[in-house]
Amino acid sequence: MTGPLLQIEDLHVTFSTRRGLVEAVRGVTLSLDQGEMLGLVGESGSGKSVTGFATTRLLDVAGRVTAGRILFRGQDITKIADSDFRVLHGAAMSMIFQNPRAALNPIRAVGLQIADAILSHKRMSKEDAAEEALKLLRAVQIRDPEKRMTAYPHELSGGMCQRVMIAIAISCNPMLLIADEPTTGLDVTTQKVVMDLLVRIAADRGMATILITHDLGLAARYCQRVVVMEQGRLVEEAAPQTLFRHPRHAYTRRLVAASPTATSRIADLVTDDERSHYLAMLAACKPRPAPAAGTPLLLDVKNLAKRYDQGPPAVADFSMAMAAGESVGLVGESGSGKTTTSRMICRLIDPSEGTILFDGESIGHLPARDFHRSPVRKDIQIVFQDPNESLNPRFTAFDCIAHPLLRLSGMRPGDVLRQRVEQCAQRVGLPAELLPRFPHQLSGGQKARVGIARAIACQPRLLVLDEPTAALDVSVQAVVLQLLDRLRREDDLALLFVSHDLNVVRMMCDRTIVLRNGCVVEQGESRALFDNPQTAYTRELVDAVPHIGGAPAAAAAQVTGPGVNNVRSL
Repeated sequence: MTGPLLQIEDLHVTFSTRRGLVEAVRGVTLSLDQGEMLGLVGESGSGKSVTGFATTRLLDVAGRVTAGRILFRGQDITKIADSDFRVLHGAAMSMIFQNPRAALNPIRAVGLQIADAILSHKRMSKEDAAEEALKLLRAVQIRDPEKRMTAYPHELSGGMCQRVMIAIAISCNPMLLIADEPTTGLDVTTQKVVMDLLVRIAADRGMATILITHDLGLAARYCQRVVVMEQGRLVEEAAPQTLFRHPRHAYTRRLVAASPTATSRIADLVTDDERSHYLAMLAACKPRPAPAAGTPLLLDVKNLAKRYDQGPPAVADFSMAMAAGESVGLVGESGSGKTTTSRMICRLIDPSEGTILFDGESIGHLPARDFHRSPVRKDIQIVFQDPNESLNPRFTAFDCIAHPLLRLSGMRPGDVLRQRVEQCAQRVGLPAELLPRFPHQLSGGQKARVGIARAIACQPRLLVLDEPTAALDVSVQAVVLQLLDRLRREDDLALLFVSHDLNVVRMMCDRTIVLRNGCVVEQGESRALFDNPQTAYTRELVDAVPHIGGAPAAAAAQVTGPGVNNVRSL
């Protein structure tokens, strides 16, 4: 075959909504050669995923291609019949979806799901398909593949579910793979393992890949070319070194500025026009005085442990201390015990051993189910990772923020409550006109603000943040981080920041604690710890972080270097 494998020419995609027609993709033109990895970056709503769905003809029923052509191996796939395209889909092109748990069938074993994909395009017996599925699980380097064949998605980790999705996607040897945010929610080492695996498989099979992501560092590390989209339009295209070091378009410059690096400060995540306003805001905050000798700690945790009925402890012998206004990061891979630790401190689950002192008072002995009756409850609040799951879908934004005030602060409906809710919304930058809206009517950034406003409504002294920016665009993340930094300074608010984004932790936290398998392996001042890690595990975490400023890793180097076959299994 001569010429590009895929050519998209002046593509327009329109959706029918209650408010009329919405053009999601506006004249996108791009091409992809066989074996190439192309990065498609931009914020939510930029048209990245819609372009991928249009290419694989998986658009929602309300969406349709209204103009342009999509040429796959020279054939315009927008014009062929559905029955003919089904032959192509899966066998010639395939897609990895953003949320593997949602994409996998929850009531069917993963081995059967892989076999289903094989049998839909190949004539063979179920026994042969099962054997092929087992080979694919070995190919994606999943641990104990024979055992995983009969496992269900809920029994697997996020990294394992993503590997199963990769196995399904490559089961029929497609020539084109579209990976839509394939590592969202994964820790940095698991993310690197999954991406290295994708690159190796693509090189082994000569497969072209479109990587759809809002992580500029990921695109810089793995892609030969990067395309930037804004509001449905392609605004810039270049090799990653050129694009991210010398961006030409104003939108690309904003994305690059908002992406944390190993040397970023919070003030660096804004454009020049916004930086002076942010620095002036910080100057207006009262400086936090150093704690005097003998000042009681706000939080003092000693020998905390959590054991379940079977297996090793989820947390073993964890100790830490925090002063008022201090920010401490908890980092580590999925399963390291970060979230379990934070939920014990918040008194959402009971510890098996250890003590938790808050402002000198023991709170670890109080059962989690009764802690809401304690006067300390309003002093310790949490911002959860996914606002889609943590916000009540039947509550308006106003109701979500008002709920803790009604339950914990004893306020009653009326003007005082309304003023307090509006004040909290104003502090987090949530416009008052959005308060009557339900969560599904808000963007991801707006829902994140509602979650933060709800958490600060009772004026807590300790705020626990469980991956608060994991699913946000870099520009929205920058705004949320600046907001949290301001609240910390204004209210002398202590922050316990749980995250797998090490660049964010480096900026936000005075000190960092590294967890592995429920144990503390290293802790210290954040910048010193990340600049000079003392343990091999911490070095592995730091080395796995993709940076937009570093040289991109060529696909060939990723897959042909020594040790390729020894990629760590999950």
